[in-house]
Parts: sequence; structure tokens; C-alpha cells
Amino acid sequence: MDSLTQIVLGAAVGEAVLGKKIGNRAMLYGAIAGTIPDLDVIASYFTHTVSALEIHRGFTHSIFFSVVFAPLFAWIVTRYDKHKSIKDWSWLFFWAFITHPILDAHTTWGTQLFWPFDLRLAFKTIFVIDPLYTLPFLAFLIMAMLQHRSSKKRRVYNRIGLLVSTLYLGFTFVFKGLAFTAFEKALADQGIVYNELETKPAPLNTVLWCANVETDTDYLIGYYSFFDSQPISFISYPKNHAYLGDLVHSEKIQRMIAVSKGWYTITKKDGDLYFNDLRFGLLSIQPDAKNFVFSYLITVNDSGDVSLTEAPKGSREGKKLMIDLWHRVKGN
Repeated sequence: MDSLTQIVLGAAVGEAVLGKKIGNRAMLYGAIAGTIPDLDVIASYFTHTVSALEIHRGFTHSIFFSVVFAPLFAWIVTRYDKHKSIKDWSWLFFWAFITHPILDAHTTWGTQLFWPFDLRLAFKTIFVIDPLYTLPFLAFLIMAMLQHRSSKKRRVYNRIGLLVSTLYLGFTFVFKGLAFTAFEKALADQGIVYNELETKPAPLNTVLWCANVETDTDYLIGYYSFFDSQPISFISYPKNHAYLGDLVHSEKIQRMIAVSKGWYTITKKDGDLYFNDLRFGLLSIQPDAKNFVFSYLITVNDSGDVSLTEAPKGSREGKKLMIDLWHRVKGN
């Protein structure tokens, strides 16, 4: 999830664990702890693209990290904070650390919660930024913050925030199930034979859903809103895996295929090859869209080494997507 959401979650968890004893400092440390797992993004500055993608939401988003590093951070805090209980601080950091990847596991990218085992949990029930999850949670957190640490209202407000956000997260599984059923029916009605179907929420909401459908030669992408009145339509994107030629045997290409879980297309533009991670869709919901959210330029140097570089995204694309989403959420 986005940084603001993880800060809110971490602060609420910190309050739940230690707020009664140390007041708003519990929220502050919880908020800080809630962002620490995302420091894995620093790896992108010291390694190549493929390794950075493999590291992202890996070790720092694991149970192992939460268990091992919570006492370490607790010991550091007791060196200068007047509250000296390592046990209390360990619980605060542990719960702030572990709830971070559990929430991230609901997104499309997922987390390696069970690192070092190569198992990435990705429930794909919530977009990385979802105002309906974050804003009510934030409102109750602020209400709790304004109360004295010994006030019952403080604990009530914080618990309501945790409860409302958790219930919403639970309902996203129901929404996903309804959307999945709608896509299955549409594919059956249209006589489309497919190998695999995956669904995920469109950006910023859980009303509009997107489906990735794999066939033998193509991927199909379709959208469904709970307010739709017309049949679902699917747009075809050729796999074009043959474009890779011998490059398919390259170690980095094989690792990228593993990162994308096999959901990828290859496109040519001005003689260059691009690896497109299909899991995250496109920066447009228009039928002729070709601007994938995550697209990587494939280059080969004189010694035959392969490298991948993420293609830049335009700010205008994001603004246009927001407008299109608003209209599409309301139904087709």
C-alpha cells in the first residue's frame, strides 16, 4: 500500500499496543515502524532493475524480519526514550512490522511473507491506493490522537478505525468474488476458450474491476463495474513471446518472466523490444490503449549482456486515467 496508508496503520497499531502507557509517542513510533519495511526500495539505487524487482517486498516484508528486528529496534529506542520496557517496544515494532506486509499481501504485487521461501502472497483484492480504506481509518486515528492517553474515547476511536478498515478489507474479497463470477459468465457467454483468469481492482476503488485472461496466443483485458448495464467486452493483446528469439534464454529475461508470474507481452517500438508486465494493466482503459503501467526496454550490449530499464510514465497519462476511471466506474 501507499506510504500514507502504512503510516496510518502503523500509528493505529502503535496506539493499540502502547498508547495507554506513553500516549501519542506510541502513534509516532508506530507510524515510523510502519514505513520501515518499504526501505527495501533503496535497493533500486544499488542494483539493476531485475534484482530490485525481486527484492521488493521480500525480506523486509517477512515474518522473519518482524520477529528478528523488532527486539533490535526496541533495544535502540530504550537507549534514549524514558519508557524502558524492551518487551513493550518489541511488541509495538513487531505488530507494526507484521501488519505492513499482511496489508500489502492484498495488493497485486503481493509480499514474500514467508521469506526465504519463494512464495509471494498476492490476493489482489485492493489497489495500492484506496481512499475508502485509508480516509475513514485516518479520521478515527486523528480523533483518537486528540484525546488524552487515559481517555476511554481514545481507545474506542482507535479500535473503530482498526475495525472499519479491517471490515472493508474483508469485503474486498466478496467484491472480488462477484467480479470474478461476472467475468467467468461473460467469457462463457461469448464462447471464449481460455487457460487462466485473474481479477484485480482498478485504481483507487473496488467498484470497477479488471480481468486478465490468458489464451493460447493472446491475453484479453476486460473491465467490469458493479453499475454496468451492458455486456463485458474484452480487448486482445498478442503475447508476441516469439519476438524475444534467443533472448528468452537470457538469465535476466527468465528472471523477469518469473517476477511477472508469466503474465507478460513483448512489443516492438521503433526497432526496440519492450517487456510488459501484464499484471498491473495499462495507464488507460481506452480500447486502443498500449501504454502498460510497467514496461521495460530490453537492451543488449556489445558483450551480449542483457539489461532492462523501466520506461518512463507521463503525468498526462495519469490525469487522463483518473478522468476515464471516474466515468467508467459509473457503468458502461
